[in-house]
Amino acid sequence: MTTERRVPPTTADERTMLEGWLEFHRQTLAWKCEGLTDEQLRTASVEPSDLSLLGLVRHMADVERSWFRRVLAGEDAAPIHYSDEDRDGEFHLTDTDTWQDARTTWQEEIAAARRIAAGFGLDDISKGAHRRTGERFNLRWIYTHMIEEYARHNGHADLIRERIDGATGD
Repeated sequence: MTTERRVPPTTADERTMLEGWLEFHRQTLAWKCEGLTDEQLRTASVEPSDLSLLGLVRHMADVERSWFRRVLAGEDAAPIHYSDEDRDGEFHLTDTDTWQDARTTWQEEIAAARRIAAGFGLDDISKGAHRRTGERFNLRWIYTHMIEEYARHNGHADLIRERIDGATGD
């Protein structure tokens, strides 16, 4: 499968632009993982870090779930890969964790995020609140934060991928 990244239109309205850049960054992470084996996807960036491409995809599944299901929609959706006992559980891989499972879960959370966001305007306030601060957010803030979150982790993915097989790219 070849991931096709679509650059958002340069003259779109605000919502189209925000959704376009979020999709672009989602596609970028998928692209960075493309063509690698499960073993390569488990490769940590550099010791002692547990940061890997597989861990980043698992992390982003939890981030999608947190911001769109728990905060925006107010759902009682438990974390997927981490817990109170293991706050970085998404990066602590076991022998049974696979790319196929991680990708499927991530794509399911992205689909849920799209479906939920479609029911909100950019200025609509979330039904749920941040788990630590209790703050509520409008959809515009959530989209902007998600773009930032993916952009930051895509930078990590660039470096990890280059370490694995020398592949580079924007």
